[in-house]
Amino acid sequence: MRFGFRVTVLEGRKRAGGRVYTKKMEGGNRLCAAADLGGSVLTGTLGNPLGIVARQLGELLHKVRDKCPLYCVDGRPVDPDMDVKVESAFNRLLDKASRLRQLMGEVSVDVSLGAALETFRQVFKDGVSDEEMNLFNWHLANLEYANAGLLSHLSLAFWDQDDPYDMGGDHCFLPGGNGKLVQALAENVPILYEKTVHTIRYSGDGVQVIAGSQAFEGDMALCTVPLGVLKKGSIKFIPELPQRKLDGIKRLGFGLLNKVAMLFPHVFWEMDLDTFGHLNDDSSRRGEFFLFYSYATVAGGPLLIALVAGEAAHKFESMPPTDAVTRVLQILKGIYEPKGIVVPEPIQTVCTRWGSDPFCFGSYSNVAVGASGDDYDILAESVGDGRLFFAGEATTRRYPATMHGAFLSGLREAANMAHHANIRTLKMKVDKAPSNAHSCASLLADLFREPDIEFGSFSVIFARKNTDPKSPAILRLQSHFNQQQQLHVYTLLSRQQVLDLREVRGGDEMRLNYLCEKLGVKLVGRKGLGMNADSVIDSIKAERGNRKPVSTSLALKPGVSSKLKAGIMKRKLIRRAKVVRKSNGSINVGSAIKVSEEVKITDHVLPDVPVSGNYFIRKK
Repeated sequence: MRFGFRVTVLEGRKRAGGRVYTKKMEGGNRLCAAADLGGSVLTGTLGNPLGIVARQLGELLHKVRDKCPLYCVDGRPVDPDMDVKVESAFNRLLDKASRLRQLMGEVSVDVSLGAALETFRQVFKDGVSDEEMNLFNWHLANLEYANAGLLSHLSLAFWDQDDPYDMGGDHCFLPGGNGKLVQALAENVPILYEKTVHTIRYSGDGVQVIAGSQAFEGDMALCTVPLGVLKKGSIKFIPELPQRKLDGIKRLGFGLLNKVAMLFPHVFWEMDLDTFGHLNDDSSRRGEFFLFYSYATVAGGPLLIALVAGEAAHKFESMPPTDAVTRVLQILKGIYEPKGIVVPEPIQTVCTRWGSDPFCFGSYSNVAVGASGDDYDILAESVGDGRLFFAGEATTRRYPATMHGAFLSGLREAANMAHHANIRTLKMKVDKAPSNAHSCASLLADLFREPDIEFGSFSVIFARKNTDPKSPAILRLQSHFNQQQQLHVYTLLSRQQVLDLREVRGGDEMRLNYLCEKLGVKLVGRKGLGMNADSVIDSIKAERGNRKPVSTSLALKPGVSSKLKAGIMKRKLIRRAKVVRKSNGSINVGSAIKVSEEVKITDHVLPDVPVSGNYFIRKK
């Protein structure tokens, strides 16, 4: 919108935010609390754009404190020494798994993290107590929570490929919930709610997005539906998405995390902590209510949230809410009643069902067996020649499964869409106003009548006021077909590269070889120079308008005749030229230049097809 686009957001839900959902929970005596049922933790504040947005809103973030006591199945606190011992053993197993994948090389792509850990766990099981095994399983559940996926589904090779890009700093809660961020970002944005999109058509002319019986047309569309929706095939793309993108959608994993939020009449748990954990004696249920978040300090009321991860998260989808709440209360009573603390009945409870939610079908992405970080990049690719774009946490290789990753992907695609729109606008201007292209070429020809540097068949212009060796210069190569026709091709170089090129020995052929092979430069027609050259031309024109003409001979090396060198280059080209007439009416002049025989080549009608190595210039 700030780029000047007219934007319409089609939202399937009755609210904005998607998997970021802050629900207001209320009870008697004016009790209320803000419960984050989806994304809840800002994972790192250093460089986190959502942390910046929060500060812009005047919000103070609450650091999630490190203290996290664990409780046994029967509610007893876990022995601190045993806790340290098992955590150390767990971390050693992860290190072993990391070394194993290095030894396995590419084979590790087809092996799960769970299979590797299970192999080492068999060794760990020898001589350990049931309580230690329960504690070990708790750490596995915590790992499945972090990845929203079963360990048996996570790629041994790439499950942690985004670790190097973790935001530094504290993990934080936003008091009042992350809905505040959504509300601020959605302000003044035209959002149409309860518009469930089922078809997206895209072509070189634009897009058509169909929701129910309504069709919305635009120049471009940005698709931000979760990976779960793409996997489910809920939206029909016409034409079908490229196979490369379909394969990426299939390979990436999309996991599940569920929550039970409970508003109590008062706080009965410790207020000096934000988290505490509970062990389970059934490994298949290790993720069931394994971790509790205390939101009493940030939600505005006595709120506890229990997490359900791993295999238990999937079973939870079909568990009756009353059974879930009863099970959570049993755990809480087992922990606090032995301390003489009465656990009251909750005033209000909410159970999430993210896996069966038709607008997401899960929680967040992970790198499954067979997938890699490349698949995030593939999901981010636009299709339809810059008409249909994709954003969301599953499109960011560095920050997947995070709120800030989703936000950054939106900024990325806003830039991409503006870029493609600008390209199309420029192309339309060129197509509609060919005289403008002629005038630009004519201006360039005028400027090259007084080049700043000349050597051989090359001439160069640049803004003299900018003495930086890295400042841009426009280089022109002039070639002769016969006495009447000349060919001018151009490229952008730095002034230092121009000086280096001038010093190349062996004449223009060696310089041309240096340009193409050493610098990897493409020589193009005037239109091929693009917008970067336009700014250089404008600055040179403005500068020359304020100074007197200078003799180009000042830029030449002593004793070197530009006419002589041009003549040498001309003779060399003619000697090498072998004219071959093709059936399509074109003429090949040696292996160097291909042009259409009907076109008289002049400086202002050259096309914008790049020239590299063997020149290839085509005029339609």
